[in-house]
Amino acid sequence: MDLKFKKSTDTEHKIKLESRLVSANWLSGTAIGGETATFEVRTSLVGYGAPIEIQGRMESGKKLDKIKGQVKGNKFVGELPIPEDIEADEMVYFEVKLSKNDLEGESNRIPAVPAVRVSELKWSASEARRGDALTLSAKVKGLRDGTEVSLVVYEYDRDGAHDPVVELPAVVQDEKIELQWEYEYFEDTDEVPSEEELQRYDRHYNAPEYFFVVKVDRTEYGSEQESGLLLFKDYIELALVNEEGIAVPNAKYHLILADGSEREGELDEDGFAREDDVPPGPYSVFYSEAEE
Repeated sequence: MDLKFKKSTDTEHKIKLESRLVSANWLSGTAIGGETATFEVRTSLVGYGAPIEIQGRMESGKKLDKIKGQVKGNKFVGELPIPEDIEADEMVYFEVKLSKNDLEGESNRIPAVPAVRVSELKWSASEARRGDALTLSAKVKGLRDGTEVSLVVYEYDRDGAHDPVVELPAVVQDEKIELQWEYEYFEDTDEVPSEEELQRYDRHYNAPEYFFVVKVDRTEYGSEQESGLLLFKDYIELALVNEEGIAVPNAKYHLILADGSEREGELDEDGFAREDDVPPGPYSVFYSEAEE
């Protein structure tokens, strides 16, 4: 807004600033039956705490829910419930009313999608090792063939702070989703808390586990770990050399693993051994005296 001063600069002036409705937009790309669609309203100079009213509507004329709130920081974000029986291809929008500022406006339009039902989320295996190719699958009802969705893999956390690992694009075909994902653990396994470390806090070791969800627009299905938990199994490679760098063959070793379990074995003639399917995390290894 351009401000023009025509009076002396050493005189107090009063300037009237106009409030504005800057934008009213959906953050969700679709209105899914039985879910909520997220929206955002941006304003200018309406005042902190200004009352705002949102009225959801369909282009066919039917009213949706009405939401009331207050604008804070010139922004209002909310969620509008979408009727479960909404028809496909119905267009949905909302009206904005700021009564104290005498401002009104309408949002953009988004298409409606009937209620989506996701079931039978499955991993092709219950355990994963580095480089394993896993198949992720689910049944999806309510979406047309060719609808683009995504599968989001989360690392499971007992306290509910699940970390997203990867988001994979997928397409619905014959009410199904199926794709392959090559598993790889991207973090340092030394950072996985061991049983010994966790016992100080009366907790117990838990190997990294994963679940996946089906994401349709901004809505995720399967967040209660309906896919089941995929367990990560690791391996350890041992090599022993003497002070001259020469391999020590046939030495016996004793391993204490991250979960507190123990294993024993013997190096081969090249001073090498590999232990598969071990719990990921820090470990300790002790060697007996070599025969030589």
